[in-house]
Amino acid sequence: MAMYVVIPNHRIAPEGEPMTEAAHSADVHPFDDAVALDPVAEGVYSGRTHPAYANMVGPFGGITAAVVVRAVLDDARLLGELLSLTVNYAAPVADGTFELTATPVRTNRSTQHWTVELAQDGTVTTTATVVTGLRRPTWSDTEVAMPEVPAAEAVPVRPMPDFVVWARNYEMRYVEGALPDVDTGAQPDSTTTLWVRERPSRPLDVPALAALCDVFYPRVLRRRGTFVPAGTVSLSTYFHAAADTVRAQGDRPLLATARAGVFGGGYFDQSARLWSAGGELLASSHQLVYFKERALSA
Repeated sequence: MAMYVVIPNHRIAPEGEPMTEAAHSADVHPFDDAVALDPVAEGVYSGRTHPAYANMVGPFGGITAAVVVRAVLDDARLLGELLSLTVNYAAPVADGTFELTATPVRTNRSTQHWTVELAQDGTVTTTATVVTGLRRPTWSDTEVAMPEVPAAEAVPVRPMPDFVVWARNYEMRYVEGALPDVDTGAQPDSTTTLWVRERPSRPLDVPALAALCDVFYPRVLRRRGTFVPAGTVSLSTYFHAAADTVRAQGDRPLLATARAGVFGGGYFDQSARLWSAGGELLASSHQLVYFKERALSA
């Protein structure tokens, strides 16, 4: 399960603090290393967790989503481009090897439907559904507008705490809604908006975009202004831009914004949108997150 636990009295690392050795690899970017898969049979791949994307329990949920995307995009049976992805984090992924099985369960003239399972020692830890398809020229319009924010270079970098290992792979510049500390207190809304890109820099592609859709800390931390265990149960992402549009982003920062809708019963939802540096909506996502906190006394 994608798990995120924040500890009180954390230290915010200063800008420019050194990264892990894995992130400094001169040969392979840590992201590409983390999503690398070895073919075993048709639709079956072997992979391995990467220490640079470790989280509190198991790997960063975004990297698991990216591995699922990588398996489908590498399959010779693929039709078209990635349109949507839903990942269900059924159990933690342990450090070490895993096996991933991707199956195209239905292929139509313009769309293709996949199921994907990630397993360790015969036990499924992650399930996913993927829809790919052909993009055709049609009338188009975007009703939602990119938020008006300062340019990325005008916003200071604010890293996550040291113990959030996976976050070291991202440059984060918070316009609003940075990770709270013990003095922040409860907030009236859960919105976070930030400029973000991979570090070291790397041209954007579709698997990396899938990972970035899970780059936000849980919204309950901002609303409650306190630190509670929380983790993604299910994450759905919709890819609005063609692969060549995603690649045209290069290594420029994306503008990412997220907020919750409803909290209660130990769960909340979290919606996000990611915009290109030029203002094009690249992807949107919606996830269900569980959290552990006792109800407030009457």
